[in-house]
Amino acid sequence: MKKLVLSALALGALSSMALAQTPADPANTLVIELKTGKVLIGLRPDLAPKHVERIKQLAREGFYNNIKFHRVITGFMAQTGDPKGTGSGGSKYPDLPAEFTPEPFVRGTIGAARTGNPNSANSQFFICFTDLGCKGLTGQYTVWGKVIDGMDNVDQIARGEPPPAPDVMQKVYIQSDAKK
Repeated sequence: MKKLVLSALALGALSSMALAQTPADPANTLVIELKTGKVLIGLRPDLAPKHVERIKQLAREGFYNNIKFHRVITGFMAQTGDPKGTGSGGSKYPDLPAEFTPEPFVRGTIGAARTGNPNSANSQFFICFTDLGCKGLTGQYTVWGKVIDGMDNVDQIARGEPPPAPDVMQKVYIQSDAKK
């Protein structure tokens, strides 16, 4: 019986390793280059097709290049995507309708920042630092992606509201576009 349980545990561990090594879809992987390294975000068009389409559009236009992390709260999240760097700006495109789902906000989840109006997301987004800190956002904000590699780089983003010396997204692009 012990051998059967150990074999099942070993098989489960191998399956988990295989899943972890499954390559991401380059057409749905956003790359953010920070001073500390790259952050790869798996986009979720299955959850938020309009938000993913907008993120891809803005990345392809170079909109996010050199944009500051203007609000970074320890134990909560890092927010960016405002060309003004104040939290009050957005892209030239219209705001997006909410695409709320029961997908939980956990460490590494990417959510669309918005005002009190659920249909006001535009270009700003945030990356959750912890499960606990972002737990209350589930069902209230749109999840459009998750960090699949480079969370250690996200953890090094300068803190503050705004940070005294804010970090920037040096370059942002869709992984499949880099190969062209």
